[in-house]
Amino acid sequence: MAKLNVTDLAGASLGEIEVADAVFAAPVKEHLLWEVVRYQRAARRAGTHSTQTRAEVSITGKKMTKQKGTGGARHGSRRANIFRGGGAVHGPRPRRYAFNINKKVMAGALRSALSLRAQAGDLVVVREFALPEIKTKTLFQALRTLKAPKALVVDSGENKNLRVSARNLANSSFLDVRGLNVYDILRFPKLLISENSLRTIETRLNKTARTVTEETKA
Repeated sequence: MAKLNVTDLAGASLGEIEVADAVFAAPVKEHLLWEVVRYQRAARRAGTHSTQTRAEVSITGKKMTKQKGTGGARHGSRRANIFRGGGAVHGPRPRRYAFNINKKVMAGALRSALSLRAQAGDLVVVREFALPEIKTKTLFQALRTLKAPKALVVDSGENKNLRVSARNLANSSFLDVRGLNVYDILRFPKLLISENSLRTIETRLNKTARTVTEETKA
């Protein structure tokens, strides 16, 4: 089994813990990372872009010139797209960009993202984020001590002191362990996670890894 170092907020080493190879030492499949990041970014798009067609623009509908006798083209409406202020043709309309993705692909991409950070030494396991009070400066100094000024900090959402202290950090962000995802992991160069949260993620992803392995063998 793979091993990860455990530290405290003061940067002191507290030993090592064993973690599942299937979660933190898995092959990094870049195509899964790309697919899931594309999925997450598409789901976040508002899709509210809209242009007006010639039936919607507010311009007179009166015929511009006489049908014959002017020596020019026989235009019927100033709302046509060839005129300034006319309606757009095949312009963007409100739509949803979200699409579905397999749950096993999501789990596989998350294992790849965690393995990528662990193999590069950018996954820092903290015994516990026990902040005595809500204070951004205390958390900021702790991150500098851990050499992770730009990091995704992951712990239980019930840790109010940590969650609120991280709100005003310019280069780091807090994320509830229940919402850990590929896009946010890859957005930050460092991943700081509490030991309890790490075990929660390990248990969840290890089950899906075993299921995939059993189905492959069958």
